[in-house]
Amino acid sequence: MKLSGLHLLLTYQCNLECDHCFVWGSPWQSGTMTLKNIREILQQAKDLRTLEWIYFEGGEPFLYYATLLRGVQVAARLGFQVGIVSNGYWATDIQDALEWLRPFVGLVQDLSVSSDSYHWSAKLSEQAKNACAAAGKLGIPMGIINIEEPNETDTASTLGQLPTGESPVMYRGRAAEKLASKIPHCPWTKFSACTHEDLREPGRVHVDPFGNVHICQGISLGNLFQRPLNTLCRTYDPGSHPITGPLLAGGPAELVRRYKLPHEERYADACHLCYEARQTLRKRFPEILNPDQMYEVREAP
Repeated sequence: MKLSGLHLLLTYQCNLECDHCFVWGSPWQSGTMTLKNIREILQQAKDLRTLEWIYFEGGEPFLYYATLLRGVQVAARLGFQVGIVSNGYWATDIQDALEWLRPFVGLVQDLSVSSDSYHWSAKLSEQAKNACAAAGKLGIPMGIINIEEPNETDTASTLGQLPTGESPVMYRGRAAEKLASKIPHCPWTKFSACTHEDLREPGRVHVDPFGNVHICQGISLGNLFQRPLNTLCRTYDPGSHPITGPLLAGGPAELVRRYKLPHEERYADACHLCYEARQTLRKRFPEILNPDQMYEVREAP
């Protein structure tokens, strides 16, 4: 497996608790990287020799501003191109946004800010407008990520990673519980392929605060604090992996068949069926389908 991008989930914590979130971000979540964690991860990334991009995301990475800034500085010093994904809560005013972003000038090549009705009261929030204006003044490349609201005319989506611009909901995580009922469902047998991720050669993976390396959020290839990232990449065999193997053979429907899982007759999309199947399989594969933060909110308000 040859990687060109590494996405660091700096924290599972978020100031918001959006219905569409598939990593269960919320103010009540736990799990945040330390600077020591970040330095170790970035050194492993450098040792891999193929990585070009490091992204910092969450949760909401700006909640831990000092850690985020130092992590970005270290990544840039190691020669990586750097991106940040944020909900832009900090851009309450253009002048304020300038102060928040100024230390990142020359260090960040991609700033993505989420703005839609899940995050704010308008599709293009004042925060996003302020962040765009400030980033433009500072010469920081920036784009807006917008998630469409599901409606009764929607059909199961086939898009992959969230690009800049409008994207459909992927019905996993909190979205599986909060939003899946809002669109027509399809027979479970229809979902015979994973259309959201390239499970053979993903190009990028996510690393969470505990060191879990996710080929898709909630499907771990191992822990880089226990086995180095280059070893995890070298030894990854997608066909024999207990979860990616069935997904490659026949999508979420094959995951259900392979393990003879109980299931409903219809689901919102492939992610919905896959997420529900993985929930059922967690006790059987606790080292792979982890951590709890990807499947449930651990701490109540």
